Amino acid sequence: MELTQEEKEMLSGKQGKAVGKSMEILTALGEMFGAEKLIDVKSVQIAGVSYHNLEEAGLEFLEKMAKDGKVKVFTTLNPAGMDLEEWKKLGISEDFAEKQLKVIDAFAKMGVKTTCTCTPYLIGNRPAQGDHIAWSESSAVCFANSVVGAYTNREGGPSAIASALTGKTPEFGMHLDENRQAAVEVKVSANIESFTDWGALGHAIGEKAGKKIPLITGIVKENADEDKLKIFSASIATYAGLALYHIGGVTPNETAMPSESVEVTQQDIENSKKFLNDAESVDIVAVGCPHCSMNELKKIAELLEGKKVNKEFWICVSREVANEAKKQGLVEKIEASGAKIARDTCMAVAPLKGRFKGLATNSAKAVFYGRGKNDFKTIFCDLEECVEKAVE
Repeated sequence: MELTQEEKEMLSGKQGKAVGKSMEILTALGEMFGAEKLIDVKSVQIAGVSYHNLEEAGLEFLEKMAKDGKVKVFTTLNPAGMDLEEWKKLGISEDFAEKQLKVIDAFAKMGVKTTCTCTPYLIGNRPAQGDHIAWSESSAVCFANSVVGAYTNREGGPSAIASALTGKTPEFGMHLDENRQAAVEVKVSANIESFTDWGALGHAIGEKAGKKIPLITGIVKENADEDKLKIFSASIATYAGLALYHIGGVTPNETAMPSESVEVTQQDIENSKKFLNDAESVDIVAVGCPHCSMNELKKIAELLEGKKVNKEFWICVSREVANEAKKQGLVEKIEASGAKIARDTCMAVAPLKGRFKGLATNSAKAVFYGRGKNDFKTIFCDLEECVEKAVE
């Protein structure tokens, strides 16, 4: 790769060991994927924050980078393994909490804004269309590329940290327009309205079109608000491994019409919903994967009013959104039911294995991680039914 004089100095260690190590990571990545140069990024979002995923080796790496590394661009974090303040109410052990707080402290020393959320675009880390960024979390990457029209690859934890400490990323993949074109038209003849419809659509497209970037047609624009696109981005990133999709008349990126096409029918959606359901009963209900928006919290508060939950019920949300919801009295209403506002974390990264057997959720992504990481059986249902499962 061709490096500028400043980049060469960073690589040589003139700006410190952490920056030098970061440049080693970025140049190796760029050379692996044939990048010709590094480009500037406007913001970074770092995954690999939960100690449940990092363990001791990851913590040691972070503490080493924090000795002299400081971020050069606005940087936020993915969800941690617990609510950073009220972790006891979520049943987290003191040993885990101690290690998780050390992880957060290392990021704080680097100058990272220690907001732990998979929806950075809801808390002030929202790029403009055309901005180059370096984000990690799969649903956030897919949302940023597709709904916002920003440019980002799906970064690993180390490469995202490297971009944060240098303000750079290699120019390849989703940073190049030629790699962002649709390869298959997905004609949707099914009725896609509810959250579970959108979650099932992501799974169905993965089954029908694989990892090809789709141009999705047949969607009613009024049924594609940001909350639904948020949960769809999580599903299609999980089940199709995609960092970008196009929806005709909805998303901002331009693409040529592909020659290949497939159809997603109502039966395909029903089949996907059937696949995502394999539990007869549940002992935990969790929503907010990706983290809930204010509109979702308002709806949850309405559904829980005057009711008491009889199961563990997590509403996963960023601390900033929870703070705003608290000002509006929504947190008090939700917690009066016995449900728990789970700030900074989610059911996908918290250490839940062995504590519960069956999960009810409105997130197709949460189904995937609940099954894969925690051996849960799952019920995939809309928010109204999730609340019914919690209070029955």
